Amino acid sequence: MQAATGTENRPWLRSYPAGLSWSAEVKPGLVHGLLDEAVERFGPRKCTVFEGKTLSYDEIGALSDRAAKGLAALGVRKGVRVGLLLPNSPTYIIYYFGILKAGGTVVNFNPLYSVEEIAFQIRDSGTQIMVTLDLQLLFEKVEPLLADGTLGRAVVADFAALLPKLKQIGLKLTRKVRRANIGFSRQRKKIVRERDLLANNGRFVRPEIKPEAVAVLQYTGGTTGTPKGAMLSHANIFINTAQVRMWGQRPREAADRILGVLPLFHVFAMTTVMTFGIASGMEIILMPKFDLGRTLKLIVSARPTVMPGVPTLFQAMLHHRHIESFDLSSLQFCISGGAALPMEVKKGFEKLIGGSLVEGYGLSETSPVATCNPFDGHKDGSIGLPLPQTDITIRSLENPATEMPLGEPGEICIAGPQVMSGYWNKADETAAVFVGRYLRTGDVGYMDQDGFIFIVDRIKDMINSAGFKVYPRRVEDALYEHPAVAECCVVGIPDSYRGEAPKAFVRLHEDRKETAVDLMTFLRPKLSKLELPVAIEFRDELPKTMIGKLSKKALRAETRC
Repeated sequence: MQAATGTENRPWLRSYPAGLSWSAEVKPGLVHGLLDEAVERFGPRKCTVFEGKTLSYDEIGALSDRAAKGLAALGVRKGVRVGLLLPNSPTYIIYYFGILKAGGTVVNFNPLYSVEEIAFQIRDSGTQIMVTLDLQLLFEKVEPLLADGTLGRAVVADFAALLPKLKQIGLKLTRKVRRANIGFSRQRKKIVRERDLLANNGRFVRPEIKPEAVAVLQYTGGTTGTPKGAMLSHANIFINTAQVRMWGQRPREAADRILGVLPLFHVFAMTTVMTFGIASGMEIILMPKFDLGRTLKLIVSARPTVMPGVPTLFQAMLHHRHIESFDLSSLQFCISGGAALPMEVKKGFEKLIGGSLVEGYGLSETSPVATCNPFDGHKDGSIGLPLPQTDITIRSLENPATEMPLGEPGEICIAGPQVMSGYWNKADETAAVFVGRYLRTGDVGYMDQDGFIFIVDRIKDMINSAGFKVYPRRVEDALYEHPAVAECCVVGIPDSYRGEAPKAFVRLHEDRKETAVDLMTFLRPKLSKLELPVAIEFRDELPKTMIGKLSKKALRAETRC
């Protein structure tokens, strides 16, 4: 398939968006070059908006230069891993690009992780320096790791400095946000204050870096659940950013504003909000954490035109009890990823905003975007078509060397310039996840005659019921057809007769009183006997991951306790 170019081998070519060439090539570049070019093109334009304070492209560029020089003075050079333990803020962007300019490798850390989880990732990645804020909830996780030697140094930035003057005063008076007293820390000799790190002119000799160098270690559970660092090169991220820009087909001169409600430490937002936004000269509106009410108010006041999100975000907005009172018409196009987008959510949200909401698909291992629906022509339930230069095949679940015919389900496998080189220090796991040049995703899906791809389910989520495969997503799709169901998750639970059987966890819309009997009556005509849940449990809330998608992992863990 690598050498083939016809539609018989790449059926998506006959469905490709007008004006876009699948074979369009992008010369690999350095990720921090995206910011350099944006500074040159858009210098005075707003780059970030955070809690009412704005910074221009010129300012973000200069601060990242100073961060790079300060980090270089601490020993950051080619291959040195530097961690970011940060919520969404200009600090994240400044140090992300500063690390890369100094030649280092960014290691993203989830601020919600426990000390033990952070310690594991530090040791596994060999992270030497951690950048964080002087917020107590962050610093209390870093300090013990400095004390026991797990972490060598920490750069601590001033949260108050990120705010407008009036909010800085309010922060001191109200003390709603607890700040760490860094000066009294027993580990202060291992701490570098940001004001000291940035006390330079930003001019230094940048190291020569090749596009193949690792820019980011993005940790993922992958298909095994064991945390692994996906090695994303400069070329991977640079090209994926270009692929996303080509797919959006937005004019470069457009003064777009993108809402960063997804966490930048997650690969989805890292590319579709930060690098995509910067490469396009967008105004990036950053939220430190998701709050539904604040998000809606911010859309009304800041008027973003672009918003990437997960299905639960769009669903929560759509079903807000006072949604009619919010003017969301500034949103022109939104991208959904991370989980299946229910069709009623897509159609309802598009009607609400008068713009487009399309579903895409990707993984940490693909930087992350691999497919997306065209903005001018999607197929219901599809994750879309491969991005330019991206090849996708469907492989047999029994023998991944065998390709499946169109319309037949198998494992989705991806090849392209955005695919990682492998997992950090894990040769065996890397070998297991590739078949030739194709990355095995662990997702079951099929490709139709027009090249549109449809996900059936995750391989690890499949339920083996009396020797038959039950796909939870099929049960969930049937449940979502019921108007009372707001959210649902289906997982396999131990069953003495069948081995495994499906169980549904459901959150109903407010003021709905349906029972398990009501839902089972609704499901019986739609599902086979093996697919019918053996139990339906109602919850006020369902567990979610760090980016807000429903967490089957948490529910499976509960059922096995």
